[in-house]
Amino acid sequence: MGGYAWVTLATNDAYSLGALVLAHSLRRVGTKHELAVLVTPGVTETMREKLAAVFSLVTEVNVLDSKDEANLALLARPELGITFTKLHCWRLTLYDKCVFLDADTLVIRNCDELFEREELSAAPDVGWPDCFNSGVFVYKPSQQTFASITAFAANKGSFDGGDQGLLNMYFSDWAHKDISKHLPFIYNMCSTATYSYLPAFKQFGDDVRIIHFIGITKPWLQYFDTMTGIVQPPMESAHLQPLLQLWWNIFCEKVHPHLSPVMAGLAGALAQITLGEPRSAEQIALEEHMRKQSWEQGQIDYMGLDSFDNIWKKICQTLSLAPTRLPSPPKETQKVAKSTTDKTVESVECTESVGSVQPAESTDEVDKETGTEDSN
Repeated sequence: MGGYAWVTLATNDAYSLGALVLAHSLRRVGTKHELAVLVTPGVTETMREKLAAVFSLVTEVNVLDSKDEANLALLARPELGITFTKLHCWRLTLYDKCVFLDADTLVIRNCDELFEREELSAAPDVGWPDCFNSGVFVYKPSQQTFASITAFAANKGSFDGGDQGLLNMYFSDWAHKDISKHLPFIYNMCSTATYSYLPAFKQFGDDVRIIHFIGITKPWLQYFDTMTGIVQPPMESAHLQPLLQLWWNIFCEKVHPHLSPVMAGLAGALAQITLGEPRSAEQIALEEHMRKQSWEQGQIDYMGLDSFDNIWKKICQTLSLAPTRLPSPPKETQKVAKSTTDKTVESVECTESVGSVQPAESTDEVDKETGTEDSN
């Protein structure tokens, strides 16, 4: 067959939502190349039909698990073991060259020039720049390479238990051998990095080609108002609002109308939401579920629903006290709350002072539901 293709991976219906939005974002920017998605048995037939309507190729692969519990424990991310399944992308030998994209990425501008790069080209990881982030990389499909990497994995394992550690060990000369294989950060801008270096985001954000929503910044973890169609991230992620909004705009226009309640997990829940109408009981339940997930991941909305006053009212309601008879919280607790709020306000002021990215005009996808298949 030959030619080039963008490749992603979906291991369940929920993560297929990210894959669908990613595919539509690629179509939106006018890519000339094909789209391929690897799916595991966890993706239902109903969802596969929706994927097939957007992707040029939908192919099932077996689940590869690193079984490397010791190293995965170091990351406290046991779900990353399944990302070894990503290695199947080297088996797509019907294509001459591919670019792999994690399903929690979003293409903002045309990036077809990436196919001019050689294997293995990738952007530095923000946590350790001498390693590359495996959420976006250029590679050449090869059964021999697939066999070589899997044999290497069986023998050497992965220093982080996931695909990123393995691929950095296998392509160990990436950091120093050929600078042309170092992709600029704008081709894999990890969303958490923008908060740690906001001035750079202000300076270079308009040049971003691909945004990688890692960790708690995933679009489906944010509050979405069904009446207004506006996504409302917490204050610490406010600078990402335009990019998160673009994801939701594509989701609402291109993905949501084709969802079915028979889909599994988050996909089925989102299918029951009616856009343009007040939040349904299903949406409220879904938001509470995602809010719980956010708490467990350390993403707490101190200035909104999770403010100290609201938490205190909830405590009192649980104790069956009338709102007009709310006791004052302990003084020491008040001091802690004020300190936390002050720090949050300082963060908000810093965020608001640097502006935000304006994405291109639109011309025309976790538990395992809200889990992360991304690399770091």
